[in-house]
Amino acid sequence: MTKLSVNINKIATLRNSRGGDIPNVVKMAIDCERFGAEGITVHPRPDQRHIRYSDVFDLKPILTTEFNIEGNPIPQFIDLVVKAKPTQVTLVPDAHDALTSNAGWNTIKFEGFLKEVIDEFRKNGIRTSIFVDPDPAMVLHAVKTGADRVELYTEGYARHFAEDPAKAIAPYVEAAKAAVEVGLGVNAGHDLNLDNLRYFNDRIPGLLEVSIGHALITDALYYGMAATIRMYLNQIR
Repeated sequence: MTKLSVNINKIATLRNSRGGDIPNVVKMAIDCERFGAEGITVHPRPDQRHIRYSDVFDLKPILTTEFNIEGNPIPQFIDLVVKAKPTQVTLVPDAHDALTSNAGWNTIKFEGFLKEVIDEFRKNGIRTSIFVDPDPAMVLHAVKTGADRVELYTEGYARHFAEDPAKAIAPYVEAAKAAVEVGLGVNAGHDLNLDNLRYFNDRIPGLLEVSIGHALITDALYYGMAATIRMYLNQIR
């Protein structure tokens, strides 16, 4: 059964826009879990424009579901993850000034680097996932890094879903099949929403987890957080 991990970056963005501590990131994470979320995702960036490194340490002791920390494995990020020891770390090759994640890893070119980083996390008992484009070659090579999972970057699927759902999802099905064949778990995230999530979930083999933030938080402005989380859970059940 696919798990829903709620990315709370946008909650931190709202808090930071005004200063102070409203909305409170920790309380929101607790409420997301209470409303049915099966994981909490954060993506701290070096400029800390949304989730701050201090938020990670505030969240870790209170979360009762899976804690997933995403980010580019620069030295300070690696240090943060090793100290916090989340359930999972998702490695994303985003530039320090990227507005949002916009590409997956080239697991062939960066095999040595990724292997070194993943070895450090695995020594600390942290499950590892690599953010990849829906390319079977990138997926198949990811296994050589020692990763436990891949996270399929779903922006392309979301962008083309309305035009031709079958065509949009085809490369993701092939990438997921490649992952399953070599024993990698499959996660997915980026621009999944109430319109395209069920179709994706029903057709991707071995899908273990979806991480959703922007769309879910936006929907919560209309429906409320509790109702929105139930609506997303209904799409993957």
